Amino acid sequence: MNKLINPQRAKDVYKQCFQENFERLHRYAFTLLQDNEEARDVVQLAFVKLWQKQEEINLEGAGRAYLYTTVQRECYNIFRSKKVRKNYASAVHATHAEEYTDDRLESRELSNRIQAAIDALPPKCREVFCKSRFEDKKYAEIAAELNISVKTVEVQMSKALKVMREQLGDLIPISIILIAYFK
Repeated sequence: MNKLINPQRAKDVYKQCFQENFERLHRYAFTLLQDNEEARDVVQLAFVKLWQKQEEINLEGAGRAYLYTTVQRECYNIFRSKKVRKNYASAVHATHAEEYTDDRLESRELSNRIQAAIDALPPKCREVFCKSRFEDKKYAEIAAELNISVKTVEVQMSKALKVMREQLGDLIPISIILIAYFK
């Protein structure tokens, strides 16, 4: 307790300080923060800190100045905290956007390479391959539709997969590409 006044007197002075200054401090904090609840919290925190430091601060003389200084500092701390959070959120958003863009570019590049490999197939081979992979047709269905033997379909598919493997082998195994891309 403040050595100049007794404990009961300190409580009375504190209570009077609270009643005289709370609304003014709240308005001050509100003008800085533009948020009623945050302003109220800041003022309450200032009064708590004042009570905790009552042995060091003369409540009657310096209490009001201490409260205004504390409110101002706490408001600035809130500004800094919001700025840090906003910068962090922006950085996280930018990172995710960059990763998403990178993933989309890689996906587009992969699609372009696969399409180029398909386009490089001989016409009949490409037709058999596309019917098998894009239209989900069985070899017998392709053979009947194109009026060729099932063995010819097998040979054309084998040829197509060999060309695809050669052109796309540096990426990932052709079986994974064909499963992931075409199914």
